[in-house]
Amino acid sequence: MTADAGPGRNTSPCVRHVTIEEEDAGQRIDNFLIRQLKGLPRSRIYRILRRGEVRVNKGRVRPSYRLVAGDYVRIPPVREAQRTRPQPSSHLLERLEAQVVFEDSHLLVMDKPAGLAVHGGSGVSLGLIEACRAARPACRRLELVHRLDRETSGLVMLAKRRSSLRMLHELLRTGGVDKRYLALVRGCWPTGWKTIQAPLKKNVLRSGERVVTVDQTGRDAVTEFCRLELFADASFVEAKLVTGRTHQIRVHAAQAGYPLAGDSKYGDREFNQVLRKLGLTRLFLHATRLAYTDLETGERIEFSAPLADDLRAVLNRLEADGLSRGRAG
Repeated sequence: MTADAGPGRNTSPCVRHVTIEEEDAGQRIDNFLIRQLKGLPRSRIYRILRRGEVRVNKGRVRPSYRLVAGDYVRIPPVREAQRTRPQPSSHLLERLEAQVVFEDSHLLVMDKPAGLAVHGGSGVSLGLIEACRAARPACRRLELVHRLDRETSGLVMLAKRRSSLRMLHELLRTGGVDKRYLALVRGCWPTGWKTIQAPLKKNVLRSGERVVTVDQTGRDAVTEFCRLELFADASFVEAKLVTGRTHQIRVHAAQAGYPLAGDSKYGDREFNQVLRKLGLTRLFLHATRLAYTDLETGERIEFSAPLADDLRAVLNRLEADGLSRGRAG
């Protein structure tokens, strides 16, 4: 990536022009700007994109635009970009180091704890990616490969190289990543695998809250569910994402009549109250498995993370209370 700050000696913010090199190609323009304009809120980045203040090859682009080698990007002057980002505490860094599932020169896989956002923004000053970058300053190109909701625990992949990010994004787009989750839902989920196919549409309320609904004008979404254990009025299930839409598992489970335990947005209030008495204080959803075939080497790669301790404790209490009806065969 080469940059031209423009003529003149004025030290105040000025327009920058950046030529995208091969190593930076493939990433979304919004993620590129987040790295370029350190400290600038995400809301401000999306605003300057909407207003056309950012130009790629002299034209407007959407936040989802993926950069191509040779693209000529205009970055507007932004004073707020000089603000200092909050730094993660030593306690958080130590906690996250204990959650590393795998790491090499290309990839970092974390078992993200519930309650930690994957990135800062929307009222969150610090997220997983910012903490990992602070802990690994030599990894200049560390980027999230995919995301998890703040309330969801489990596996998250972070790429250390642009080539790895491009490969994994290609696999995600083509369904080449096997993503499995563990969840507790209300009711008696049927035996065997059950496929929920219902298009999903994102809506933003006046408050700024995102809500996803089943809508025929939405994007195609497919989730496969399998019951692992049955309780008196709940089922422990595995969910396989065929597509990867926002809140997909939560909305599909609710649409099928089996809302997730602890889900304050799409769940059942009475069911949540019952589970809270058993110690459930958050959404019962855990990303337990990631698997894919490396496009370059042909090697099958698999990562797993056991059910988080707080969620396992809830299942143990259900079993101890004699509410279990047995595991699936």
